[in-house]
Amino acid sequence: MDEKPQKLSLKREVGLVGAVSLIGGTMIGSGIFMSPQSVLSSIGSPGASLVIWACCGFLVILASFCYAELGTVIQESGGEYIYILRTSGPVVAFMLIFSSVLFVRPAGVAGISLSFAQYVVAPFYADCPPPVLVVKCVAAVAIIVLATINCLNVRFSMSVQVFFMVAKVLALAVIIVGGVMMLIRGHTENFEESFENTDVGINPIGIAFYQGLWSYDGWNNLNYVTEELKRPEVRKSASSAF
Repeated sequence: MDEKPQKLSLKREVGLVGAVSLIGGTMIGSGIFMSPQSVLSSIGSPGASLVIWACCGFLVILASFCYAELGTVIQESGGEYIYILRTSGPVVAFMLIFSSVLFVRPAGVAGISLSFAQYVVAPFYADCPPPVLVVKCVAAVAIIVLATINCLNVRFSMSVQVFFMVAKVLALAVIIVGGVMMLIRGHTENFEESFENTDVGINPIGIAFYQGLWSYDGWNNLNYVTEELKRPEVRKSASSAF
């Protein structure tokens, strides 16, 4: 008898901690440290910038729960590509993946890596801006190293992801605790007339929302590795909730 061909499948090695780290580690990136000043300068006031951040967070929460449900219904890796492929056909899906692979994703990776490189080389150039070539070289090395790690082993790459997520959460905790301490000491001048000079035009609000949503980018990355999740129907909902 002819043996049935075996179906190619990915190893399910990503657990709850890895799933949370994949979402949190990609969301807490360079953008969240650089976007606040852009949001504030675009909208014009601290109070309005906080409203923008709250609205962006609310939108991301709703979208992440929608993606969690999609991931439990269509348990295939690929994210929005596989969803559009199953609902709208191969032509629309090809247009999406073509633009994403050639333009959208490389631009996002380049922006994040350049931001990371700026922070890395800044201590070595305290008195002057770092050379552009040095920043670009550090960014290129970071991309190559991370791409190599992801190609080698899923479990090892998840360990690296968890490590960096913990480091970034600790950095955010230091910033938050420092801000709370400043408020306790009475430094509340930024909240006095906090909505003064707010620019309510369409362009400033749109730019502020763009910067805010860009810093939240990464909330949908878990759906790209659905077939590598242990019990994806549980991991997706739990990790999105975290």
